[in-house]
Amino acid sequence: MSPHPHNSAKSLVPIIAASTVGALFEFYDFYIFGSLATIISTKFFPAGNPTAAFLATLATFAAGMLVRPFGALFFGRLGDLIGRKYTFMVTIVLMGGATFAIGLIPAYQTIGFWAPIIVLTLRILQGLAIGGEFGGAATFVAEHSPVNKRGFLTSWITFTGGFGVAVAFGVIMGTKNSMSISSWESWGWRIPFLLSSVLVVVSVIIRKNMSESPLFAKAKAEGKTSRNPLKDSFGNKENLKVVLLAIFGLTLGIGVVGYSSTFFLQSFLVKFMFVDYDQANQLLIIGLTCGAPLYMFFGWLSDRVGRKPILMMGLFLGIVGFRPVFDQIYQTVDLQKKVENKSAMTVDVKQQSLPNKEQLTITTTQHFYTDGTLLAEVKKQTPRIINPDISKVIKISPADERKLIFLVFLLVIIVAMAHGASAAYLVGMFPLKIRYTSMSLPYHIGFGILGGLAPVISAYLIAKANAGHSPDYYLAGLNYPIILMSISLVIGILYLKENRAEQVSRIKNPAKKNRLKRMLGFVWILLGLVAAYLGIIELGLPKMRTGKPDDLIFSLIVMFVVTPIITIGLCIFGKYALQGEYDDKA
Repeated sequence: MSPHPHNSAKSLVPIIAASTVGALFEFYDFYIFGSLATIISTKFFPAGNPTAAFLATLATFAAGMLVRPFGALFFGRLGDLIGRKYTFMVTIVLMGGATFAIGLIPAYQTIGFWAPIIVLTLRILQGLAIGGEFGGAATFVAEHSPVNKRGFLTSWITFTGGFGVAVAFGVIMGTKNSMSISSWESWGWRIPFLLSSVLVVVSVIIRKNMSESPLFAKAKAEGKTSRNPLKDSFGNKENLKVVLLAIFGLTLGIGVVGYSSTFFLQSFLVKFMFVDYDQANQLLIIGLTCGAPLYMFFGWLSDRVGRKPILMMGLFLGIVGFRPVFDQIYQTVDLQKKVENKSAMTVDVKQQSLPNKEQLTITTTQHFYTDGTLLAEVKKQTPRIINPDISKVIKISPADERKLIFLVFLLVIIVAMAHGASAAYLVGMFPLKIRYTSMSLPYHIGFGILGGLAPVISAYLIAKANAGHSPDYYLAGLNYPIILMSISLVIGILYLKENRAEQVSRIKNPAKKNRLKRMLGFVWILLGLVAAYLGIIELGLPKMRTGKPDDLIFSLIVMFVVTPIITIGLCIFGKYALQGEYDDKA
């Protein structure tokens, strides 16, 4: 089927606008909740144990990520049954309404235990709605677009997602800097959540006047839609093997590319490099904004040279480029590479009375470096504390700022290459009647779970390597995304096919390649079993036995989410490969 012949470039503008606002919402919501987790933990969870409250907030945050596949199944089914337009409308209202409502929840001191319950409920609703958003957006735009322009037109969805991160950074920074610290911590933090109402209103107005997807409308009129999308998508071996291929050959890798280059990078700068929070966000905003047009460029390029080569090149560049780029980021900020002007050092000591009548001594020491870098160390100590609390904040020089912006831009190039054509490729992998359902699940497993949890897993790997005194401990967090990217690259190169209609061709003498693909089936099964061993024996159980709340959360996620997905999925994929289900035809 071809899109409606009267869809001009002008008529596609509102369609693209209506679809891309959801991607903006997804990343805007993701960042503001994660970034404000520390403040949220003090507002909605019991006072007196800040660590437990923070971990509870992170658990709530993770809940919003883990339910995304269920949202993909629920809303994907609706989209394939009743249509893209109305399902699309429900997801944006639910997602935006939940985000807005978080900004209205009374504090724990006001409504008690209801506060964390409401937060958890809203996070789950957000996750479910987001689960149905991307599949609907990509399907809706693609089915309105000419086949030879799908790469460019759907790339606006991924571009807007990256832009949503920059918007979130900007809103938080702008709001925080426009008021006093006390006002920000009291009520100002609610503003980023409440501003989501603007996006909801705009998107509803746009989506209300949309027409149904012409391809879906035609199929529905002819009685060619699915009566049971879930069964046809996952109970059908022919389609299930494509779903697995989409996960392990594509979304597994590009999911960790995206989240590692944005959310983990922000955590890397602030938590491990101690770069000033506002300065780190400013660098990311500039780097992401400068690189944003590349999403459309690579989408456009995929319409001309094919989607697969660009996607695989993005994964390859991520594998070979992540470590050197992150290493340069570390070396740029590393104070051991700088010369301190010790004569300029200042020390300020203040006394503060605590409720228990103890005196808290706050010592602020400022170190100045010859290149313009400033280090502020704050030590808080009471007479009874043996090991004082010491925090560090580094403000880097203008020259180093420019260098970091360039390094962020290099990462954005990789992200744009890996993401720009991904929506168009996923749409082309599945038949129209079950497209919404079939493509939504791989996306949210690869992006939402395995990609979305990358910052948490990577942070743990860095902490573990640092405790083990590894000299390059700061790069240990990249092991997780690089391994997943490598799996996707190999599977993608060997098993994925170019799915553009004008480029589909039969391969000459495919016997050798088919033998290799079948033999690798053993490798994928073995790799799945290795993942089970590492996830349960090496990571999950040891962390669970420590009894620490943060270790418990980590072990549960690894053992009952990440490990089963990778292990079961790879074993089934390997079985299909052994059986020749992915063989090429001559």
